[in-house]
Amino acid sequence: MTPLGKSDRHTMCGIFGVIASNGRTPSITVEQATRLRDLLTHRGPDGAGVWSRENAILAHRRLAVIDPTPAGAQPFVADDQSCALVYNGELYNDASLRRALVAGGHRFRTACDTETVFNALREWGQKALPKLRGMFAIAFYDAKTKTLLLARDAMGVKPLYFTVDDREVAFASEPEPLLRMPGFTARPNMAMVSAYLTTIRTTLGNETLFQDLLCLAPGQAAVCDLSGDSPVVRVVDWWQGVRSGSSGTDAEAPAKTREVIEDSVLAHLRSDVPMCCLLSGGLDSTITTLIASGAHERLRTYCAGARIERSASEAEAMFTGDDLDHAREAAAFLGVDHSEAIVTRDLFRERWPDMVRRMGVPLSTPNEVAILAVAERLRADGCVVTVSGEGADELFAGYDAPMRAAAEFVALKAAGGTTSAGGRFEYEANAWAPPSMKPLLLTPDAWQACDHDRFAAEFYEREFSRCALEATGDASASSLDAHLRFHRRVNLAGLLQRLDSATMLASVEGRTPFADSFVARVAEGLPMSAKFSMTPGVTGGGGAHERAHGGVAVDAPPVLRTKIALREAFRDRLPARIADRPKASFPLPFQAWVEDQAGALRRSEFSKAVFSESVVEVVASDPTRNWRLAWPMINIAMWGERWWG
Repeated sequence: MTPLGKSDRHTMCGIFGVIASNGRTPSITVEQATRLRDLLTHRGPDGAGVWSRENAILAHRRLAVIDPTPAGAQPFVADDQSCALVYNGELYNDASLRRALVAGGHRFRTACDTETVFNALREWGQKALPKLRGMFAIAFYDAKTKTLLLARDAMGVKPLYFTVDDREVAFASEPEPLLRMPGFTARPNMAMVSAYLTTIRTTLGNETLFQDLLCLAPGQAAVCDLSGDSPVVRVVDWWQGVRSGSSGTDAEAPAKTREVIEDSVLAHLRSDVPMCCLLSGGLDSTITTLIASGAHERLRTYCAGARIERSASEAEAMFTGDDLDHAREAAAFLGVDHSEAIVTRDLFRERWPDMVRRMGVPLSTPNEVAILAVAERLRADGCVVTVSGEGADELFAGYDAPMRAAAEFVALKAAGGTTSAGGRFEYEANAWAPPSMKPLLLTPDAWQACDHDRFAAEFYEREFSRCALEATGDASASSLDAHLRFHRRVNLAGLLQRLDSATMLASVEGRTPFADSFVARVAEGLPMSAKFSMTPGVTGGGGAHERAHGGVAVDAPPVLRTKIALREAFRDRLPARIADRPKASFPLPFQAWVEDQAGALRRSEFSKAVFSESVVEVVASDPTRNWRLAWPMINIAMWGERWWG
């Protein structure tokens, strides 16, 4: 890989801080803040820092990725102590921003991108955020104006949690430092518990699974005014997508797609420590590895999965993907040094509850266990940074079943065949625990405590209306573009959170070139026909489909084309079997493995308070058959045991 200039220096980390309102002091001491900060050591094992003044404490744990010298240490503080920054992230347009700031009169004392972010915020304030291309969670405190700016990157690659009371604002990269603050009582947010059962999302919008613990959504900032007696917090959306069709025509789409993705992958390769790629053998990871291997000699790749023998049970065989085989095939084609992290049933049984304990929240998908396993494997081999393919499906329409269902819903609504709203459709169509089942699934007290599932349903409606407005200019529109943007805002946010949590447990930085603001603007600006199409299947004539139905002429399944621009952009550089490979999910046979932890449903006191006894017995007696209920219910039971017994 070509050596980088000294301006391209970054650091990943965990951040924590407490800022009290004017005339007050933080509710914790610097020593207490240091202990809470160190709960994030896995996010930053290479160093630590803390800065304090009368009403403020900022703390930082460092994972050195570029420029591991003391120049990259944080908090980053102005010479006159008037403002300070803690920053978790990577800035991919550091050089161009630095040139603009130097031209505006700023002088730099380090070569780290932390100082670029710092000076950008001093120069432009909140307006600096759209200028930052990268992944980040930022806390910038201006002591002169008594203002704290919290911000999260456009796609939501890096998380940021916060709490507010009448005294202070506190923030952290993970929930636990905030939940462990003296005076904070961890209590379940039952509206989010109900939402999790259906969506397997541990955050939705600004809500988390804990009462009074908030989070920033992707592309959001919290402007905290601490000049008065009590904090005043205003949450704003600083990032907006572009209108559909603004990136060009169908014919132009492949070239535009290839250009922006090649640029993004190369930008995401900057590192002074060993790096690698996650390679499943699917289209997305093969593209990122293809580009990376051209710029990085002796690139290493890794894949996680389960080996299932031919004699495996029907449930295991039914749901097992073949990522390991596909990854070997892709690695051989690309000529990279490939390794595997094998997830066994015993490992899954051990890691699942351990991850819930360590993270303090339920798992979102079973793949988190596999991601942690592969992150530990690559870290043991000396790699600190890994490139992953999250984002391609949500930006370029890669999920065939959800996209087909959405297309059919849009057509039905256009024909007047349904009065259901788009948000409600998305909430029900991709449900784990169906919303209609909640009155039976939950105890009467829990059903009342979650306000009859009102929060989740209203959130989905609100988010869908926003996506429709962004895509078409009409908040009430039911377009396929709106559904795909909804997948990006909700589904991708969950996948990025999964990647961040699991990789950081192993002190590994995960980078996602597809989940990039520049890529998103091009992808969402393409017409839908450049990403997805669905045409009727061919019927009649005694074909295979008709013969399969006893000679009766029936409607053939529609023909779907997914990620059209992405496939065409790289078709000339990939074998057809990779370029046309359909989407596969869940490389683990977790449906057959959930039974190993089903005892938590009967054991957990929290489970007994949340779930009806009859449903617990049905699910615990046959969790494999009832896996769509078993997965979220067991996770909630484990999470409840972790905090309340």
